[in-house]
Amino acid sequence: MGKPIIGITMGDPAGIGAEIAVKALSNREIYSLAIPVVIGSKVVMEDAISFIPANVSLNVIDDMKQAKGKYGFIDIFDLDNITLDDFKYGMISAAAGKASVEYIFKAIELAKEGKVDAVVTGPIHKKAINAAGYHYAGHTEIFAEKTNTNDYAMMLADGDMRVIHVSTHVSLRHACDLVKKERVLTVIRLANKALKKLGFGEPKIGVAGLNPHAGEQGLFGNEEINEISPAINEAKKEGINVEGPIPPDTIFSKVIGKQYDIAVVMYHDQGHIPLKVTGFKYNKETNQWSSVSGVNVTLGLPIIRTSVDHGVAYGKAGEGRANEESMVEAIKLAINFTK
Repeated sequence: MGKPIIGITMGDPAGIGAEIAVKALSNREIYSLAIPVVIGSKVVMEDAISFIPANVSLNVIDDMKQAKGKYGFIDIFDLDNITLDDFKYGMISAAAGKASVEYIFKAIELAKEGKVDAVVTGPIHKKAINAAGYHYAGHTEIFAEKTNTNDYAMMLADGDMRVIHVSTHVSLRHACDLVKKERVLTVIRLANKALKKLGFGEPKIGVAGLNPHAGEQGLFGNEEINEISPAINEAKKEGINVEGPIPPDTIFSKVIGKQYDIAVVMYHDQGHIPLKVTGFKYNKETNQWSSVSGVNVTLGLPIIRTSVDHGVAYGKAGEGRANEESMVEAIKLAINFTK
């Protein structure tokens, strides 16, 4: 088998997606591991190259067989669906939202056809895509719909910190209602399968409680007794190495300390907050982010999809100062999943 072809969606043209794609693909190591191809807009990528500035050239293709996969050249599948006059950096735009969704649709199509081995997604803006008439909560829901997938979950990773979510883009009130035995069990299974794919022989899985102190035996809520513990017990019967429910205020320290390889979390912020505390570093002296690391993986899909774990960063778009660290990590993780 040759090097895998990794499709990289450019993300919202008004954000930092093109910039971090250019910077990430200025990394020689990636070309030793894979053939990366950006799915996006030639004119936006050219603009990013100019304002960074970067010493790379574009190779425009309309067939994956035309990809050079050569360092110094960024292969781009140009959808030619937006011009620089159609948007302003840092501004919500229906035109940019429409373009960003079209990049995703094309990447999914190529993956389903087997023309790319994995998809890495650049950041999109939810208001922009909704302004364009696409009513999705985010990437995860788009991929699930377009691949007819029902059982899927979001996994975030930054070094030894890994979390996987029972629910994501819903209100906190609704998230509590989604903590059900079958869903928790599904997520435990997805976590176990994914970590084995990444080389963990027998993954150690910790499951967080929903309530303070993991419910304190029903004193602060019954979800742990009625839904979470039964799911854990069922997973154990299947031979999965899993423990819990563990109080949410201690489980993440245990993951960092490698007592567990991953934490199953009950809702969006329960997982995102610790991941971003470990991966995002702000330098108060320069008033800039010195590190923006962490990647997002959608598990349960028939195709491989990873992503940066940050947004469009409108506040710095078009200025050449965006951090590509998360994009590099997302590409490398996608490569690992293809092995």
